Amino acid sequence: MRMRILASLGLVSTLMINTAAMAEGLEELPPKLQAAYQGVDEGQPIGTSAYRDWTPRSGPPWTIGYASSYAGNTWRAEGLSRLTEDLLPVYRQAGLVDEIIVTQSDLNDARQIQQIRQLVDQGVDAIIVCCSNPVALNKAVEYAYSKGVVVFSYSGYLTSDKALNASSNYTLGGYEIAKAMIEEVGGEGNFLLVSGIAGAASSESFDTGAMRALEEFPNAKLVGQVWGNWTDQVAQTEVQKFLATNPARIDGIIAQGSQETGVLKAVLQSGREVMPISLAGSAGAACYLKQNPDWISHAFQIWPPGDEMELGFNSVIRTLQNQGPKLQSILRGVYRLPAAEYVASLGDDCSVDSTAYIQPGIDVWFPDDKAAGYFLRPENPLDWAAKNVN
Repeated sequence: MRMRILASLGLVSTLMINTAAMAEGLEELPPKLQAAYQGVDEGQPIGTSAYRDWTPRSGPPWTIGYASSYAGNTWRAEGLSRLTEDLLPVYRQAGLVDEIIVTQSDLNDARQIQQIRQLVDQGVDAIIVCCSNPVALNKAVEYAYSKGVVVFSYSGYLTSDKALNASSNYTLGGYEIAKAMIEEVGGEGNFLLVSGIAGAASSESFDTGAMRALEEFPNAKLVGQVWGNWTDQVAQTEVQKFLATNPARIDGIIAQGSQETGVLKAVLQSGREVMPISLAGSAGAACYLKQNPDWISHAFQIWPPGDEMELGFNSVIRTLQNQGPKLQSILRGVYRLPAAEYVASLGDDCSVDSTAYIQPGIDVWFPDDKAAGYFLRPENPLDWAAKNVN
């Protein structure tokens, strides 16, 4: 059935379809939303949600925990800022949220598990996690569920059937970004892959998609892979090391987002001609494109940090409001932009050293009419509050 659905959308072609993960809930999505599940990572759970008819143990205002796994890059900082400085005041005023409790585990799975259990014991109503190992937290998720607490992963996924997930389809994104890069340089050449954090679901999913694209071009060769930890400084160091020890020509660099400015700086410092580098949101690298418009013809939006956080937070609140998520994973597609459109928001005085991000905004990334398609009883969360919160 799932193959038939995707075939009807013209999606059974270049990407493998995970038929084993077929879900009743997928058929309930509008066709345009089903398209975002093309080529989904085989590990990504897309079965029917355990929260379709779930109600929280108490009404609002709710306390939300954010068990962050890492705080060491600007992407995470932007996501945290959106959560605490933008979303919390609005949802607190609406009577939906009273507090957000933040913990940091610094990529230590055992510590993050302990922090999740502590948040549950402190009485939070929901817990958000990000970009974690897809299986390591599952027992903590089960513990939270047994206490009436929903765990929601944004920008990545957890495999527990008691978890919820919301993000882009990173496998599809990795495929489209890598394919566009290979085509940009003529369909052949040597390529470097700059991955995120080894073992993190979103990083592994992106790489799976990128490898699928490389397999389609017999004259495209992956000559190296480094891990930048989604951090400009780390990516810059690792790419510098690679370029210094590998004198072969590099025709293009496929980089996961939030580190492409570091990748660019490494190339500039190497003395090599700047080859095309994939772009997915970093304003510093985008500024270089604005100053050098012939560098690359396109860019992508795949994981804008604030918008990804807001997608996850919006989905958490809807779940607490008993809106009934249809599937375990809310996936949205990525999209490609012409270079001129991508850099249009940057001023002439922009800086290649910028640590900011180009983001489409939540009205583009997860508009209310699109969000509604993922839920059985959809309603704008703030409209719901106006009717149900005294």
